This record gives sequence, structure tokens and C-alpha cells, in this order.
Amino acid sequence: MAAIYLALLHYPVYDKGHKVVTTSITNMDIHDIARSARTYGVKRYFVVTPVRTLRALAEKILDHWQHGYGSVYNETRKDALALVTLTDDLASTIQAVQQETGERPRLVVTSARTGAGRTTFVEIRRRVEEVGPPLLFLLGTGWGLAEEVLEQAAYILEPIRGVGAYNHLSVRSAAAILLDRLRSAR
Repeated sequence: MAAIYLALLHYPVYDKGHKVVTTSITNMDIHDIARSARTYGVKRYFVVTPVRTLRALAEKILDHWQHGYGSVYNETRKDALALVTLTDDLASTIQAVQQETGERPRLVVTSARTGAGRTTFVEIRRRVEEVGPPLLFLLGTGWGLAEEVLEQAAYILEPIRGVGAYNHLSVRSAAAILLDRLRSAR
């Protein structure tokens, strides 16, 4: 099976006016995605931001749950948050995976937008089940990953669709659905 890595990018992403921005880190994104990652066997979950003060905030949150009172209060959260690594940018995230595995990861970009060249969950699950290079799934914040990130991808995953026209899941929910579709028992 290919190793699965997740990265939540806070830059470069779009705002609702389609400008490239840096979004804020949220406590819930760190916690909830780490818990899903741990449940589904993700090797490492990267929280990616170029903003030093936001990384310091994330470090404080992680320290509380890994070394502070939270580490005793809720050991299962401590286990999940042990998967989290903070990085400055996508390049350093790719480098970290490559150093850990000895192979450059294939990038799988997620997007709520439809478009040509999208890869189905069935195909990506097949790639996960193969022996091969690690897969690094890139999740976006704000209004989605910037085009420059999509251009680097080996695969752009099809959107997660609901039952109607409304399609604006939280990144935490999208991460959980993605991991379930890729790793759950059939």
C-alpha cells in the first residue's frame, strides 16, 4: 500500500474575490483532521503556513495537547496530534515527505470545483492500494487552492458532491470523507 500524507495549505489559497491570500489556522482544523488522519492510518498531517505567528499559535495548541494538561486529560487526542507537523510552504512539505520515505511523493490535489482532468475516488483508491511512491493529499482552506498548486499535482481529485447544488463543506468534513472513501473497508 502507498503511504498517505495530508497537508492543509493556508497559502496559496483564494479568497472569495479570487485573490491569492493566506488564511488563518483554526484549532478545530488541527484537531479534527488529525483525529481523522489517525483513524485512517495517515503517516503525517502537515499544517502549512508561511506566517510565523500562525505557526506559533499552532505550536502552542500542539504543546498543550502533547506536553501540557491536555496530554493527561485526553490521551487519544495526544496520539492523533502526534501526527501533526508544521511547515512553511509546500516545497518544505514535499521535502519532509521525501526525507521520511526516500521517495518524492505524488501530489493529489483536492478541489470543490469541477473541471476537466479530474481523477475519480475509485482511481485514487486504486493508487493507494498499490505499492508505490507516497501520496501527499493537499487540502485547501479559504475558497480553494491557488492554480499554481493545482499545476504541480499528479492528480486533481474529483469534488465531493452532495445531493444538491450547494457544495461548501468544511475542510474538516472533506478530509474525513476523503479518507473514508480511500481507506474504509469495502
